[in-house]
Amino acid sequence: MKPKSIPYSFVFDHLIPLEIIVKPMFGMKAIYVEEKILLILKKSEKSPESNGVWVATHKEYHESLKNELSLQTMSSATKNKETMEWQLIRESDDHFEEMVIKVCELIKQKDIRIGRIPKTKKPKKK
Repeated sequence: MKPKSIPYSFVFDHLIPLEIIVKPMFGMKAIYVEEKILLILKKSEKSPESNGVWVATHKEYHESLKNELSLQTMSSATKNKETMEWQLIRESDDHFEEMVIKVCELIKQKDIRIGRIPKTKKPKKK
């Protein structure tokens, strides 16, 4: 079932037969398979420059993924503009849907470059 509040719902069609989990995350929708986060779907009027499909990866895979896909490196909002592990397929990209479908195919092929197991949060001290 694909709730209407989830942007870019065509992604789900291309991830069949995987058993995906969708979790809300800071006003976006995160897509997981088991404990691994794979994608974030973001569509916001407040910050349209980062709208699109965010791909969870590691820095060492950025270059090889960019050779296959139209990806933008995300940077953090901190002073240092540190490069983030995430890569973005911008909604405004001319080949947006085509690139997202390619990422879905890589995910189904269990490409090791896509996906991250989030760090567990440390319990807060009382």
